[in-house]
Amino acid sequence: MTASETSTHFKVPVTLEHRAACLGPDGTSEHVIRVIRMIQGRWKLPILFRLFADPSLRSSQLMRDMPDISQKMLTQHLRELEIDRLIERIDFEEKPLRVEYRLSEEGRQLMPLLFEARRFSASHPE
Repeated sequence: MTASETSTHFKVPVTLEHRAACLGPDGTSEHVIRVIRMIQGRWKLPILFRLFADPSLRSSQLMRDMPDISQKMLTQHLRELEIDRLIERIDFEEKPLRVEYRLSEEGRQLMPLLFEARRFSASHPE
């Protein structure tokens, strides 16, 4: 048996246009990889799910809810999630400093996909 006989991707009729749409620099796989990179990190998903459960939280509450996370990692992940526009940082410009975090519109749009990923995982045993 040759590689072309055993590999199913050789049997699927794909034109060059379709291949570029999936694999090109602006293709489907690149967009999925980008989303995975946005949520990659030990604490990013717990942060997102926690912010989904409550409309807004202070970092001290996130620390209490995730006791194994360090302040440094929490701050780093919150900044990255904010840069990726998945969460919003609300500065109340008060003394003492009061800052809260909430899901952005983009973050709320991502949540059904994350719940679907959870459902998919639960239905596929290890």
